[in-house]
Amino acid sequence: MDETEFWELIDSTREAAGPDPDDQADALVERLLGLDPESVLDFSRHFEARYNRAYRWDLWGAAWVLLDGVSDDAFDFFRCWLIGQGREVFEGALHSPDDLAGLLDDFDPAVDGDAEELGYAADEAYEQLTGSAAPDLGLPPPPREPEGSPLDFEDDAVLASYYPRLWDRFGQSDI
Repeated sequence: MDETEFWELIDSTREAAGPDPDDQADALVERLLGLDPESVLDFSRHFEARYNRAYRWDLWGAAWVLLDGVSDDAFDFFRCWLIGQGREVFEGALHSPDDLAGLLDDFDPAVDGDAEELGYAADEAYEQLTGSAAPDLGLPPPPREPEGSPLDFEDDAVLASYYPRLWDRFGQSDI
């Protein structure tokens, strides 16, 4: 599976499922079940590589603005959600997290920003196909700390200055 096929699976399942990330995860599992186990592992490698690339302080800050606070686990689930939004949104966010203000049509923190199940879709499909857990993917270990420099997420003025467009559109409090 190449990168284009990976993103086509992400896009087609998001379009089929609508805005609910859990529905997208279910649709993705169903699509992956139509592939051979090695293709499912290829998909998983693509997903994990992007998930690890998104482990960055600047993206964590953007997630903080969108969700009005983000724990470690919530940021993990946000990264899964970000991948689930497709290549344009994902790459745009990595290029400049503040660009999410223009890349997202709508954002409802009650539904959006949390796609934990999407992160498990390939594992679930592989296990259903083979009856066993997926083997090690052979990827470098995930980073221990986010890339970049940490921000003071508790300081609204800092968030507003780093993410002016996101803050104007999605900020939760006045500074």
